[in-house]
Amino acid sequence: MKKFTLLLIGFFVFINGNAQNIFVSDVLGEPYESTTIEQPNDYEGKVNCTLVHLKEQTRNYAAVLYIHGFNDYFFQKEMAERFHQHGITFYALDLRKYGRSLLPNQKMNNVRSLDEYDADIDTALKIIKSLGHTRILLAGHSTGGLVISLYAAKNKGKENFDAVFCNSPFYDYNVPFLLRKIGVPLFSAIGKKYPNKLAPDGIPGQYGMSLHKQFYGEWEYNLTWKPNSPPAVNFGWLRALHQGHLKAKAGLAIGKPFLMMRSDKSIYEKKWNDNYFTGDAVLNVKDMQKVFAKIIAVKIELVVPNAMHDIILSKKAVREKAYEELFIWTEKYF
Repeated sequence: MKKFTLLLIGFFVFINGNAQNIFVSDVLGEPYESTTIEQPNDYEGKVNCTLVHLKEQTRNYAAVLYIHGFNDYFFQKEMAERFHQHGITFYALDLRKYGRSLLPNQKMNNVRSLDEYDADIDTALKIIKSLGHTRILLAGHSTGGLVISLYAAKNKGKENFDAVFCNSPFYDYNVPFLLRKIGVPLFSAIGKKYPNKLAPDGIPGQYGMSLHKQFYGEWEYNLTWKPNSPPAVNFGWLRALHQGHLKAKAGLAIGKPFLMMRSDKSIYEKKWNDNYFTGDAVLNVKDMQKVFAKIIAVKIELVVPNAMHDIILSKKAVREKAYEELFIWTEKYF
């Protein structure tokens, strides 16, 4: 019995020691830290995701888990600091095959179903809960907004989170009518049979140029992890997004307070000009509006005039207004 007790004590010391040392210094430098989470292998081999944390002196009961968009990763330190200033501990997740989580055996951004991200989100939420946070806001931008909307609906009634915030969620392809009605379903069918076949490369780089300080923007980030023009995607990826869009457009029941923030307009420019700073140059805001109308939740749609696609990367006056409204909402609903 004594030997068993000693072994049991040793086991808990080992577990607690691992839990205390799970985070290491992050590429963003102090006070950011991160941990790599290994996941089961998939069709490309080894898989992991990465949880990033802004360290604080006093542990808050409230926390946010932020999920990035397509061709993206977490680098938005100003956003993290704003949450921290409002008493909400900040965590961000670099999903599998993005940013910090991209491995040599993987094609950037590649998934065959958005359900693949569930394991990453599940694990991150469990870690955050284990660190003593009793309230969690699930936040996502663009593709991340679509992912968390679907995740929230799937987990209705068994949530590990308490509210949902979407920043310009990717609820449909922003393409001409015939391409949307005929081309996208055709590409999706191709993706089912030939998931690894490369789709035509056609995403321009002007939006990225409007963000990075090396070009016309004010932000510094890794252009290898977030290039202006992302590499061509597989047809399997196109299918994964199409299937997600169909589910979202059919209507989602989300059992928690839900905030969607979007620009007041989309812009369609063929060449670079300053209009890129005044609207969503990636998605159609009307698509967001249509899906939002079908969402069942305690919901609020916040329209931010002159906001860019990633609202918190907009010009200073615009993003300040967005932050003001966001934290008014968290005070009331989170």
